[in-house]
Parts: sequence; structure tokens; C-alpha cells
Amino acid sequence: MKLALRQGQFPRDRAGRSNRSRRAWLAAALALLAALCLLSVAVGTRQVGWVDIVSALRGQVATIEQAAVAVRIPRTLLAVLAGSALGLAGAVMQGVTRNPLADPGILGVNLGASLAVVVGVAWFGVTSADAYIWTAIVGAALSAVFVYVIGSLGRGGATPLKLALAGVATSVAFASFVTAVILPRTDIAGGIQSWRVGGVGGATFDATLEAAPFLAAGLLLSLSSARRLNSLALGDEMAAGLGERVALARATAALGAVLLCGATTAVCGPIGFVGLVVPHLCRQLVGVDHRWLLPFSTIGGACLLVAADVVGRIAARPSELEVGVVTAFIGAPFFIWMVRHQRSRQL
Repeated sequence: MKLALRQGQFPRDRAGRSNRSRRAWLAAALALLAALCLLSVAVGTRQVGWVDIVSALRGQVATIEQAAVAVRIPRTLLAVLAGSALGLAGAVMQGVTRNPLADPGILGVNLGASLAVVVGVAWFGVTSADAYIWTAIVGAALSAVFVYVIGSLGRGGATPLKLALAGVATSVAFASFVTAVILPRTDIAGGIQSWRVGGVGGATFDATLEAAPFLAAGLLLSLSSARRLNSLALGDEMAAGLGERVALARATAALGAVLLCGATTAVCGPIGFVGLVVPHLCRQLVGVDHRWLLPFSTIGGACLLVAADVVGRIAARPSELEVGVVTAFIGAPFFIWMVRHQRSRQL
């Protein structure tokens, strides 16, 4: 047992979950994601059959149906990548802060990235996708540091409730700043307002490829932090006693989450609540061991965002609801339930 703790592992979950049952859930999650991806390319304002889907996957666009599928493929890919990034970032943030209410949206990270992008576009003429992403990452990092510092002030340090309140207050302030920046700029207001809702419509392979290296770096940093997050879950003093460099462990994991949030926000806009809902649901399936929780949150986030995109297309035909709106409908009641029933306990 001591050896397992020293390695940052949990030999067996308190609820009796075994690695065998976790592998079964993993296979089920992957099967669900594959089914949702097929549904995503098939469902929309125009229904298409399997023959057209197969033809479009082969690169054929001879019919309207095949052309519709060709447009939905990059959209589905972006939904998978963005959902994976947000689900994983949420799990990492909850582990780093030991805060069950941690989420890129609630902690103000998404709005920080949004404000940075809007300022870059309005004041500095940022236009390239690469510059968008770097600007969003810097904004996300500064916002995360700011919220953590504010939440750490006073007695008791960075408690879950103080971090949540600091994040919500920061998000409101940043949203007001964004509005103040774009109001005088009618030339960019329409595009920025549409982007701020958060969505994957209009996705292209080129934009997704621009974000892919940043998402890959964030994914590797986050997944490689699983053992260190297990140590941090025992408390800073215990983690240090086991030989963990606490500050470095937190900084590495947080950097991975910032890369994921910044790149996703630059491409899709701010999408909230995925990083809050998914890790909690995954924790019910696989327990608190981050070696399992992080991969499951990655897959779960992809499932949630792809499903939200499909629901958005069906619910408002012939128009669409952006995924940011759908996830807000799901996440807001979940957040209220968390506050009322979990009482903001630490992890």
C-alpha cells in the first residue's frame, strides 16, 4: 500500500472498482463515441443515408447529400477534439485545485482567453489562426493565475468556494470588458458575437490542424500528470513527504490545461460546463484514480460535445443551436445541484 501511494496510484477503488470493470467501461465509452460520430455525420437539416456517408468518406461530393456529409466531417472532428480537450482540462483543474467546482468556464479561464482574442483582434489586428491560438493561450494563463491569486487571499487559502466565487466574478468582469471592446467596432462585432457563443459550425480541416499541435502538447502534459495528481490528492504535505515537488507538479498539470483551454477557445469560442460535468460523471464510473479518470474524461468530453452538437441541429430545425448553448442548458442545473448537495467539498 505504501509503495502504491509512493507511485501515486490507488490499488483498488473504495467502491470496489477493478481494472477489469474500468476496461469494460472504457470499451463502452469508445463504442459510444464511434456511434455518436456516425450520427453526427448523418443528422442535420438534410438527412443522408449510409451510402452517401460512405461515398463522402471516400472523397466523393457528386450529390447534395454527399456534400453535406463532407461539411459535417471536419465539424465532427473538431467537436471530438474540443470536447476531449475541455473534459480533460476540467479533470486536471479539479485535481490541481482539489476543487470539485473547477471548470475552465467557472474559473474564468475561457473568458480570459476570449478577452485576449477580442483585444488582439480589435486593437492589434490579429488575423491569423496561429496568432489567435497564442493570444488565447496567454489570456487563459493570465486569467488562471489571477483567479488563483484572488481565491488564495485571506484566511484558509484557496478554498473551493473562494475559487468558484473569484472565477465567477472574474468571468463577469471579463465578459463586460469584451462587450466594451467590441461595441465601438461595428466592423468586427458580428463575427465576434457569433464566436463568443461557442460552437463547431463552419469548422475546417485547416483551422483544426492549426490547433492540433497545441492540443497534442496539452494532452501529453495533462495525461502525464496523472501520477502527480494522485499524489496531490493526498494533500500537499503528504505529497511532499512522498518525494513529490508540489509546485512543479501543479505548474506542469496547469500548463497542460491552459494549452487545452486556450487552443479550444481560439477555434470554437468559449464553451462552458463540459469540464465540470464530465469529470464528475466519469468519477462515478472509474473512481478517483487519475490514471483512469483523465483518459475517461477525455473520451467523455468528446461524447458530450458531439452529442450536444447533434442535439443542437435537431432542436431548432431548420436553423441550429450552437453547442455552447446546449452545454449551458445541461451544465447550469448540474452546477446548481453541485453547490446544493456537494457543499463545495474538496476532492
